[in-house]
Amino acid sequence: MSTEQEEFLPHGSTGKKKAQFTDFEGKTSFGMSVFNLSNAIMGSGILGLAYAMSNTGIILFLVLLTSIAILSAYSVHLLLKCAGVVGIRAYEQLGKRAFGHPGKILAAVIITMHNIGAMSSYLFIVKYELPLVIQAFLGLQSTHSGEWFLNGNNLIIIVSIIVILPLALMRQLGYLGYTSGFSLTCMVFFLISVIYKKFNIPCPMGSNGNHSVNSSMEGDCEAKLFTINQQTAYTVPILAFAFVCHPEILPIYTELRNATKKRMQAIANVSILGMFVMYLLTAIFGYLTFFSGAEAELLHTYSKVDPLDRLVLCVRVAVLVAVTLTVPVVLFPIRRALLQLLFPEKPFHWARHIGIALSLLFVVNLLVIFVPNIRDIFGIIGATTAPSLIFILPGLFYLRIVPTDQEPQNSRPKIQAACFMTLGFVFMVMSMSFIVMDWVRGESRSGGGH
Repeated sequence: MSTEQEEFLPHGSTGKKKAQFTDFEGKTSFGMSVFNLSNAIMGSGILGLAYAMSNTGIILFLVLLTSIAILSAYSVHLLLKCAGVVGIRAYEQLGKRAFGHPGKILAAVIITMHNIGAMSSYLFIVKYELPLVIQAFLGLQSTHSGEWFLNGNNLIIIVSIIVILPLALMRQLGYLGYTSGFSLTCMVFFLISVIYKKFNIPCPMGSNGNHSVNSSMEGDCEAKLFTINQQTAYTVPILAFAFVCHPEILPIYTELRNATKKRMQAIANVSILGMFVMYLLTAIFGYLTFFSGAEAELLHTYSKVDPLDRLVLCVRVAVLVAVTLTVPVVLFPIRRALLQLLFPEKPFHWARHIGIALSLLFVVNLLVIFVPNIRDIFGIIGATTAPSLIFILPGLFYLRIVPTDQEPQNSRPKIQAACFMTLGFVFMVMSMSFIVMDWVRGESRSGGGH
């Protein structure tokens, strides 16, 4: 029986055991699953949240962040409900059930494009930040000394081979729970440092003899509850993309021990709540440190205050470790999507498993090395794939997959799913409009990505 035709197994005669999934019996614990999903949610966008708050004000930022976190949890609910109907936990199979083979291809392509974009953004951080960290540790004055270990292109290849590839070759995503836990620990260190720096950096900056970050305008050291300016409209897609973890939901669900919809929803809720708290605290304390002087990349703002600050240097290392350890977690859904697309009937084989991982890392390294404006390219991809993964596809799948005898088309859950899908199209149009407006004005997009 092919995976596309698999349904729930019949109920046991005792009536005690509900229908089970037919694709895989998972072994990953609840805690490890939370670590992996939290790590998938946590992106480089956390560095831009203080900047986002400076363009919205505290209250508006809190409202937006809370709304998007709730919408993200609802999106997970739609995916899990669809997976329960289909009887197999693969995004691509949901596309197959909803729209046939074209739907399967569409889901696989969107996941692949989005996650390649995410992997590239993480390696871009490594490419540009790691040479500066090495330079600071060695006390060198310039990165243009010609040393091979200060070349970002050399460093991403080394990091990919030594760190990312061995982790990407793990057979199951659950094994990465330990590295995901360590990655999250690094980000907690980042958060603690942001809170600590709030009480160590005076405002305005000029009063401590260091470089001035804030301008001399009055009110710069005053927190604003509501702010509306040209950059405010960018905040909504930035925050929406900060909760994109949906390609990883079903692979993590597949490997979960004692998997049930309720148990997986609990994992998603815990992960989203944890990231919500981290995002909010980072934004508030970063904003209350620099106010309107907060830049799109928070660590860069700290460096302008004191370029030789050892704590900030250690935080940079922690962030580098965190984004590096996130890359293998993001790679797993791409490999699964490609396997579902190219080898849907084949059992697990190490040659395919290793070959796809090597090919993906090779392609991502080439993109990061040779494409100078990769952020513009993946700005377009992110503006289309992120709303698709969070809003449009879960809503579409729910409308198409859940039988009408269970929930008629005019039932409240179906109407909610339709509104949710419509919201995704609005996000997509907004995001694309902002990018096109920036191109027309000749400005570079700011605010960071996932």
